[in-house]
Amino acid sequence: MLKRTFYLIPLILLVFLSLAIGKNLYQNSRLAKPNSPAAPAQDKLQYPNEKHLTNIRQLTFGGDNAEAYFSFDSKKLVLQIANPNKAIECDQIFYGIIPQLPTDTFAPTMVSTGKGRTTCAYFLPGDNALLYASTHKSNDACPEKFDWRKIGKYVWPLYSEYEIYYADLNGQVVQQLTNNKFYDAEATVSPDGNKIVFTSTRDGDIDLYTMNIDGTNLRRITRELGYDGGAFFSPDSKKLVFRASRPQTPEAIAEYKELLAKNMVAPTNMEIYVCNADGTNLRQITKLGGANWAPFFHPSGQKILFASNHHTQGKGFPFNIFMVDLNGNNLEQLTYDEAFDSFPMFSPDGKKLVFASNRNNGGTRDTNIFIADWVETPSDKP
Repeated sequence: MLKRTFYLIPLILLVFLSLAIGKNLYQNSRLAKPNSPAAPAQDKLQYPNEKHLTNIRQLTFGGDNAEAYFSFDSKKLVLQIANPNKAIECDQIFYGIIPQLPTDTFAPTMVSTGKGRTTCAYFLPGDNALLYASTHKSNDACPEKFDWRKIGKYVWPLYSEYEIYYADLNGQVVQQLTNNKFYDAEATVSPDGNKIVFTSTRDGDIDLYTMNIDGTNLRRITRELGYDGGAFFSPDSKKLVFRASRPQTPEAIAEYKELLAKNMVAPTNMEIYVCNADGTNLRQITKLGGANWAPFFHPSGQKILFASNHHTQGKGFPFNIFMVDLNGNNLEQLTYDEAFDSFPMFSPDGKKLVFASNRNNGGTRDTNIFIADWVETPSDKP
C-alpha cells in the first residue's frame, strides 16, 4: 500500500497525496463497474512538453484510481480503486481489458474480496491470476484511519494485518503466501515469472525480500536502516529498483525508529536505489532531495522512470514523472501536470506507458488512470 495510492492534499503538507481510508464495508457485487466514462472536463490530457507520450487516453473517470500494472501479454491492467460515491470506501483490487478501439471502454471488474483494505496487485505468469495484499482476514472493515494531524507530520501506516494472497480472475483466493503479524505488501513479479519481491517489517525494519513464485525460498535483500519499498525487477529480472529513505543524523534515526514502533513511516525524503536481485551491488541512483519514488525500469534496462517533487523548491507539489540513466546522469522531465503524475509502468512489449494523474479531472481531487503510446527519441539511447 505504501507503494501507491495517493490523493491530492494541500500544498502545505509538502508531501504526498493522502490515503483515503474508509470505515464501511464494500456492499456492491464484484461486477460493479465504478469507472464508467463520464463527460470529460475541459482540462488537458497532454501538455506541450510531453514529447515521449502520444495518443494519451483516459481510462477511469472519478474516484481514486492508481497503481495500474500491465499483464504479461500487455492486454490487461490490474489496479486499485477507492470511490465512496460507488460505495468503495477503501482500496479494492480490479482488473480490466485495455480498450483497443475508440468505441471501447475500460470496464474493470473487482477481484478482491470487498472486505478490509487491499493494495499492490500484480499479474502472475499466464495472466489468469494475480497477487495482492489485503487486511480482509483480520477484519471485514477498513482498517482504522491514521490521523497524521495528531502526529504532527504526514505519515504512511504500515498495517500489520496486510498479508499477500493469490487470487484468480473470478476473485477466488487461491493461496495465502504470507502469514504473520508484520507488514507484508508492495509485491511485484519478475518478468521471467520466477520471483516475487515485496516489503516487510518481519525483521524489525522496513526491508525488501524475495521469494519464489510459490512462496518458498524467502530471502532478505536489504539490511540498511530505513524504508525500502516499491520495488520492481529489471526487464531481464536480474536487478531491482526501489525507493528508500536513509536517516543519517541521530535525530532522524530516533524519529524513524519511533514511528516504526507505531507501525508508521514518514515518506518525505526518499531517493531511488538499484541492486542486483540478490541484494548485491546496492547503489544510490538519485541524489535530488525531496520525495523520489514509484520507480520503474525503461525497456532498455538502462534508464529508470520515477515520480518526484524535487523540482518544486520546497512547495511539495506538483509531482511529475522523470527519467534518468542507470548511472544517475541525464535527468529528464517527462510529464508536466500541475498537481500529480506518478506510478509509471511500461507494457512488457515496451510500446505503452500507463500512469496515474490528476490531469483532466475538472478541478476535483480525482486521480485517474491514463495510457499512452511511448515515443522513443534519439536521446533515450544510453
